[in-house]
Amino acid sequence: MKAYLAIDFGSTYTKLTAIDLDNEVILATAKDITTVEDDIMIGFNKAFNKLKIEINKKINFDEINFVNKTACSSAAGGLKMVAIGLVPELTAEAAKKAALGAGARVIKTYAYELNSRELEEIKNTALDIILLAGGTDGGNKECIIHNAKMLAEFKVKIPVVVAGNKAATDEIENILKEAEIDCYITENVMPFINKLNVEPSREEIRKVFMNKIVEAKGMKKAEEFIKGILMPTPAAVLKASEILATGTDEEEGLGDLIVVDIGGATTDIHSIAKGEPTKPSIMIKGLEEPYAKRTVEGDLGMRYSAIALLEASGTRKIRNYLHDSLKQIDVKAQCQFRHDNIKMVPQSEEEIRFDEAMAKAATELAMTRHCGVLECVYTPMGTMFNQSGKDLTETPYVIGTGGVIIHSLNPKDILKAGNFNEEDPIHLKPIAPKFLVDKTYILSSMGLLAQEYPNTAIRIMKKYLVEA
Repeated sequence: MKAYLAIDFGSTYTKLTAIDLDNEVILATAKDITTVEDDIMIGFNKAFNKLKIEINKKINFDEINFVNKTACSSAAGGLKMVAIGLVPELTAEAAKKAALGAGARVIKTYAYELNSRELEEIKNTALDIILLAGGTDGGNKECIIHNAKMLAEFKVKIPVVVAGNKAATDEIENILKEAEIDCYITENVMPFINKLNVEPSREEIRKVFMNKIVEAKGMKKAEEFIKGILMPTPAAVLKASEILATGTDEEEGLGDLIVVDIGGATTDIHSIAKGEPTKPSIMIKGLEEPYAKRTVEGDLGMRYSAIALLEASGTRKIRNYLHDSLKQIDVKAQCQFRHDNIKMVPQSEEEIRFDEAMAKAATELAMTRHCGVLECVYTPMGTMFNQSGKDLTETPYVIGTGGVIIHSLNPKDILKAGNFNEEDPIHLKPIAPKFLVDKTYILSSMGLLAQEYPNTAIRIMKKYLVEA
């Protein structure tokens, strides 16, 4: 039997998915605690032994021919980056969108010419990659050159992906190489005003991640068993979402969709849609949105970020999502307990209901931040609206993933918290989507599989994503 092994070295768990390529089904899944601090293969081998046991219940494991073994990873803090650009709402924002789409956690975005204080901050932050942008092609090049010189002067020994004004790249490459800083030149993230070009940067970041970051995080041993760690886990989820939406020449996709991924530290939203205005008298304002867009909310998590979630949402919002029998519960104490016990698995009905209330608050806030927003403008021709970001009101599908959604008995209720709200009509959230759940936790593995077997990946997702 031909099979494919997809591995996700997560921040908490290492998850394995064995895929039967002949019959296009999931053979088995297994997971164990990620052990990146000691030897990442310890946790992997425990999960792999569990996988063998599960497969042997169906067929003889020794009869399987794994034609490929690939992985994604968010272990050891995932891929951490800063983005540097010229103008905050233009090239700096474009650089941030490119980094997020590559699966990174963007620690901070810098604009204009860097100063000494900012350089010290960058140098003292645990980073994996710097994305250096600035200026449209043929436009301002002084700023990006200044910033390259500052990185060299402060001896910032972090790989730099350069994606700015092409007229400056030769000089920047010389500056960084002379300072013995690894630099990678790619196309401008914003070659023209308001025109995004993020794919080349995303691909370059992925290559640096594969070639440099994996080794730096002590994961080289894993590559002795598998073909390679192809990308950060969020990039794999975005890849799966994109191919499920668009389809291939042979397999039809589902069309526009949103993925809500709630984790212990962050809530990620992926939208695959152009997001153009759906009503007349609306004008697009600001930077073009990427078709495949990812946002990461580092203050909206179920464990590591439980206190930050409480601060972002407020006690009242979480309490409003609680069942009537739990209205008097100490919300702050519950969040503090989860923050202090990051591996807590809810057991009682009270614990489960509180987790779900947190998840609803996280979904609502994350969708509000991700989707487009309307601004009323008064003109001689009458009232008009400016739209910043994507109009997602007519998005037909919302897909939920992440532990709290997958294990919930009411995943639809969690996902509905991100729907359009008539009391807040300026945020362009989906109005009446169909809800699907990644019950078998396969989105990241399907992103890996899609690199080589895109048609198979789409067909498996259609089988295994269940209606909420």
